[in-house]
Amino acid sequence: MNTHALPLPLMALVLVLTLAGCTFPRKDISGIPGPEIIKVTQDDSGFRALAPDCKPLLQPSQLNKSGDRRQAIAFGCATYTNLAEQIARPQDLTHPGRYAGQSPDTAGAAVKRHRDNTVTPLRGTRATDVGAKD
Repeated sequence: MNTHALPLPLMALVLVLTLAGCTFPRKDISGIPGPEIIKVTQDDSGFRALAPDCKPLLQPSQLNKSGDRRQAIAFGCATYTNLAEQIARPQDLTHPGRYAGQSPDTAGAAVKRHRDNTVTPLRGTRATDVGAKD
């Protein structure tokens, strides 16, 4: 009898965990860009945020089966392009201002409206009505 052998249930658990790591590998997200991919330029009209060039971000689809051709995906491109288009003050990306904190008056008023149940409800729109019918 081998006294150094693992008990059968423990050996089975180790085997399952080892195989689970082999059959379900974690996706490598090291190629996803950071926010520094948005470039900020300054000209006579002020600062501008420039959307990234998506071609360098293209990664081959990892969902391919043999003979199944899928498009490459530019991870992060849509997010960073939308962010670059929405930034009102692009210089905030390169020289952010200090956060002054919440005004006690507006914070207190919000808490009072919540306690008094006088919060203004959202307008009925397709974005706020789950399952809205046309």
